[in-house]
Amino acid sequence: MHHAAGGANPIRSLNGRDQIAQTYAFYNARADEAAAEASKATLDNVRDRALRSEKTWRGLAHQAQKVESDRAKAVQVRKERQEAEAEAEAALEQVPHNVE
Repeated sequence: MHHAAGGANPIRSLNGRDQIAQTYAFYNARADEAAAEASKATLDNVRDRALRSEKTWRGLAHQAQKVESDRAKAVQVRKERQEAEAEAEAALEQVPHNVE
């Protein structure tokens, strides 16, 4: 597999949201290329192969979007839980402690 200058894989060199966005963009671009190839194909088997390829790339792009959406929801849930825990802890600290 050939990579950009310096030999680094541009997708692996990214992290977090950028990687997901780039993965979606990559998959979607491959799907568009396959669709263009299918529209230009003169042979049925070449067109069919390109259409199968497009379908696969679109599925991967959709999955990348779903992963990003699920990840964002999980981050929000985690943030809300941490805020609730912090509020509960702060409330406990304000309760007078009777030591006898």
